[in-house]
Amino acid sequence: MAYDGTRYHGWQRQANAVTLQAVIEDRLQVMTGASHCLIASGRTDAGVHALNQVCHFVTHSAIPLPSLKKGLNSLLPADIFVKEAAQVPLHFHARYSARSKVYEYRIWNSEAPDIFQRHFQWHIRPYLSVEAMAVCLSRLLGRHDFSSFRSSGSGNLDPVRTILKAEIQEPEKGSLRIVIEADGFLRHMVRNIVGTVVAAGLGNISPRRFEEIFASKDRRLAGVKAPPQGLFLVEVRY
Repeated sequence: MAYDGTRYHGWQRQANAVTLQAVIEDRLQVMTGASHCLIASGRTDAGVHALNQVCHFVTHSAIPLPSLKKGLNSLLPADIFVKEAAQVPLHFHARYSARSKVYEYRIWNSEAPDIFQRHFQWHIRPYLSVEAMAVCLSRLLGRHDFSSFRSSGSGNLDPVRTILKAEIQEPEKGSLRIVIEADGFLRHMVRNIVGTVVAAGLGNISPRRFEEIFASKDRRLAGVKAPPQGLFLVEVRY
């Protein structure tokens, strides 16, 4: 499914907040007459978007898949859309069966804001050095301890992850996209990486200093956490 996370307090159901999981599960119950637990490939944070989120649930409903997809889309709000519905083996798990995930962070680097994209990118006015940012990102490739980019409150005991891809793209003047693919992510890992890479792009730290911060395993030395609206879950690979 795809969703615009702007008005949601993240994926996971919460008692006193509107979340994606709660909204979709409620619509599923309307469709099937039974409650379901919808498991996503990852719990996106408040304000984060998805182009291709993958979820699974177990049901005894006999509703044909095309009808389930059509019915859900008729009930869901306009900022959530089911792109595909399929039957999978019982051993499939949206999260634990995933081999890697691809995230993209969007930045608008221009003096003037793009007000129509303000919910989907981080507006940074000062000039960013794409070259310096690319060097920093290249240092992330491989299997490493990412403690420097893990926010507190993370439930992950093992901070080691494998980065398969880390690059910066410039599809048009002023538009920057940081693409990171990994076998897993720690709490706020992408946003913390982006914040630190942006510090290098601004000239506040050097690529060498970025390496030192990475090696330190100390989140206090890294840059600010990038705001959520620029982050997109692009793809989950199985």
